[in-house]
Amino acid sequence: MTIPTATGHRRDYADGTYCEWTRTFRAPIEDVWAAVTEPERLARWLGTWTGDPADGEVKFQMLFEGEMPAERFHIDECDAPHRLRITTSMPYDGENPEHWQLRLDLTEDAGVTTLTFAQNVPDPTMAEGVGPGWDYYLDRLVAAETDRDPATVVFDDYFPALSEHYRKEFGLTA
Repeated sequence: MTIPTATGHRRDYADGTYCEWTRTFRAPIEDVWAAVTEPERLARWLGTWTGDPADGEVKFQMLFEGEMPAERFHIDECDAPHRLRITTSMPYDGENPEHWQLRLDLTEDAGVTTLTFAQNVPDPTMAEGVGPGWDYYLDRLVAAETDRDPATVVFDDYFPALSEHYRKEFGLTA
């Protein structure tokens, strides 16, 4: 077993503290945008959504973590194919939902598209789970977009192996 590399880093933005990851693709920006926004392409590596984004929100369902409750994804900002800001609410129909902020930024230069993805981390202890989780999912995205089988990316290789990196990033170790 090869342990994957932890790639996320703590970033402080005006609206809070985030963990941020970067992935690059030899593909046009429109193609990478489609991979992170179109339900059929998203379903290959993360989950899928239903609803009409023009209404300002969609119902999102994770597909690779067993039975997970659906989440409400409120679209705070969308500037296709460059920027997407989402506030999640989980569970979709439950009381006292948890809310997370997601940031997706895409840039293209000379046929290479860079995706910068971030999730807010209001409680530093979240980082040791959120970090390996997004490394896992973003590596599944890379696999899907490079014609590899995303199922070859195994969550148990990421957690807890990468947790220490995120504890350090968020000041949870001496």
